[in-house]
Amino acid sequence: MVSLIAHLVTATELTTIESNAIMAGRGGAPSRSISSGRPAHWRARACGAREKEGLSWWLCRVARQVDPRARRPATLSRRKTARCVSRAHAPPASALPRGQRLRHVRGVGPRVQRRPCHCPHAPEMLVPPEMMAAQSKLVYQMNKYYSERVAARKAQIAKTIHEVCRIVQDVLKEVELQEPRFISSLTDYNGRFDGLEVVSPHEFEIVIYLNQMGVLNFVDDGSLPGCAVLKLSDGRKRSMSLWVEFITASGYLSARKIRSRFQTLVAQACDKCSYRDCVKMIAETTEVKLRIRERYIVQITPAFKCAGLWPRSAAHWPLPAIPWPHPNIVAEVKTEGFDLLSKECLALQGKNSAMEGDAWVLNFFEAENRLLQGGCRRKCLSILKTIRDRHLDLPGNPVTGYHMKTLLLYECEKHPREHEWDEAAIGDRINGIFLQLISSLQCRRCPHYFLPHVDLFKGKSPTALENAAKQVWRLTREMLTNSRAFEKL
Repeated sequence: MVSLIAHLVTATELTTIESNAIMAGRGGAPSRSISSGRPAHWRARACGAREKEGLSWWLCRVARQVDPRARRPATLSRRKTARCVSRAHAPPASALPRGQRLRHVRGVGPRVQRRPCHCPHAPEMLVPPEMMAAQSKLVYQMNKYYSERVAARKAQIAKTIHEVCRIVQDVLKEVELQEPRFISSLTDYNGRFDGLEVVSPHEFEIVIYLNQMGVLNFVDDGSLPGCAVLKLSDGRKRSMSLWVEFITASGYLSARKIRSRFQTLVAQACDKCSYRDCVKMIAETTEVKLRIRERYIVQITPAFKCAGLWPRSAAHWPLPAIPWPHPNIVAEVKTEGFDLLSKECLALQGKNSAMEGDAWVLNFFEAENRLLQGGCRRKCLSILKTIRDRHLDLPGNPVTGYHMKTLLLYECEKHPREHEWDEAAIGDRINGIFLQLISSLQCRRCPHYFLPHVDLFKGKSPTALENAAKQVWRLTREMLTNSRAFEKL
């Protein structure tokens, strides 16, 4: 307490001496100020007031050293205190170049520079210059990685797609000649093929859309995770359906029966098409898979497009507490609908369900692509897939491109603002997705984005997931600690 009183007395004496010196001016004469045109003692009063503010702040600081619960004097607002501190340490504005305003903040350390933000609602942030330099290096490394590694991957995949689709189109023409109900929907739209999905640089999936689903009802009661059934409408005769021989006695359109018939037709078409020397059917599976030139695997899946519908199992989306995506985009996605695929469902394996053979797998491929439009989301996905192909193509295939796509959608919910997906933030987003991936691999669970009760890691080996978690952690640690990590990736 004695030291506190000594500090107070010293501060009071110093303030009094400085105020008297200012009041004295030039011999105490009430001279005029050239800059303001006011008497010098008016300016002295203003300076004295500022000194009182500075003294009040100083007294408060000393009092807090004795009692941390001591409050700031009521006569001194927070804004005035901040102004007093900044004036005490900031250089004059005339000494700085235009557009480079510096401000010193107590407790932060060196002077920091304001980082520009293009969002009108975002708070103004203060970022140290060294962090700005590191961020610029990261952006440069990411752009270089994209222009070299990602662009090369894209060019190679585009060339492969052109070759693969030409062979598949020829096979599907033979299928259509044998069975007109299986009409090929694989069409080239300026280099983009409708219904084609790239699983990996050597594996693709092509969806063939079937006709006349109108006489069937879509049933999604939640009893089949990730799946639904198609049932003949009430009052409709079995003969009114184009797929009459594939409807069960209970009135359900069997996905397995249609897939089995389609598999037989494709096997026959492979023997008749002009590319029969380089395309073979893959046996020991109920899926329709082709091996092309002994290098590429193509899965052809019959499907129905459900436009204007939205499944009950995904009715929770979007979450009301999350501002992403925009309501207009949500309406567009739900209007576009989803697909029902005739393929094996991993979620039903081991359940011995009587409906397993009749179930159709829910697919949101188009909806996911629509949500990833805007900002650098698509660019981020391309970088993630490239890293996956180069470093995470592990035994057991624990991490796929679809896992990356799913975690990217979750990252969009965590960072809903558009300015969080510009060029400068793409490195932070990728680091966040890799941290999510580590957590998912360690927990051995990766929920589907639209169907959270469906685990995308189901059927994966625990050992493969553990090894993948270690490898992802090595990559993440390298990206977080080495600013030039992308030169090695």
